[in-house]
Amino acid sequence: MSGQGFSVLQPGVFTLIQDEGRFGSHQLGLTTGGPADPLAFHWANRLCGNALGVSALEVNVGGLVLESNVATRIAVCGADMPISINQSPRSPWRSYPVKAGDRIELGYASRGMRAYLAVAGGLDIPAVLGSTATVVREAMGGLNGNKLQSGDFLPCRQDPSEDCLVLPEGYRPLYGQRAILRVILGYQQDYFSAEQQQRFFSHEYSVSSQSDRMGCRLEGTAISADVGGILSEGICLGAIQVPPDGQPIILMQDRQTIGGYPKLGSVLSLDLAQLAQLTPGSKVSFELITVEQAQTILHLSADYFRETTLQPC
Repeated sequence: MSGQGFSVLQPGVFTLIQDEGRFGSHQLGLTTGGPADPLAFHWANRLCGNALGVSALEVNVGGLVLESNVATRIAVCGADMPISINQSPRSPWRSYPVKAGDRIELGYASRGMRAYLAVAGGLDIPAVLGSTATVVREAMGGLNGNKLQSGDFLPCRQDPSEDCLVLPEGYRPLYGQRAILRVILGYQQDYFSAEQQQRFFSHEYSVSSQSDRMGCRLEGTAISADVGGILSEGICLGAIQVPPDGQPIILMQDRQTIGGYPKLGSVLSLDLAQLAQLTPGSKVSFELITVEQAQTILHLSADYFRETTLQPC
């Protein structure tokens, strides 16, 4: 293979090229895409000295094997996946130098669902409508609009620096089998009676095996709206749709651009990273917050991220 970069020896279960997302194309019926866990994605890029939104790999479940033909640096953040370079175990949440001939392997996740592999300078992938984000349903972005395949080649620039950075353990997200998701009610909340809202906020739900990057389907106490449907309208990230069966669906990065199910509200965008790391059968519950509280939480989180100092290895 000509050029500098990584050959895909094994693509893993479902590995996607993602950048920050494809914005401004909803009028064309194209969704945003982007990383399901933006926090882990941003940390991986920051550990490589990159701008936060450059192209990296989202490794769903695991099983990825790459071979390098370039001197550069990589970092893996997110789900607990065994990492090795030339069969020598490595740790996540830090960067490592690699050179031509090195073999990088990610095993299968023992905790969490998604890990992000970033490379110094980002992957050099042509943008489609301003983004490299892969949305397989739309055959858009990445390499030919598809998940990685054996034999694919991931170009990147050379970066011979052997500088190594690590995120201290106390700053790393913890992934488990349970999450509390904060919710802001929406303008359709009046379609749900006080009793139905109480049912939703006072019960625990399980993550369905039918969940994906389009939506997280929940199983548990059914809730109902006073209307069977509404005129289709634009849908925001994190919207909580309630279909006729009463089982809520939380819309994720690959959500459809319009929909006609009533929506109780939206999950705080920051909390969707936790949701994206939950395996089927994990438990979620909900906590009501105001718009003002949501804004404060997001501002404080952004400040915390910026002010966290990476340490040399």
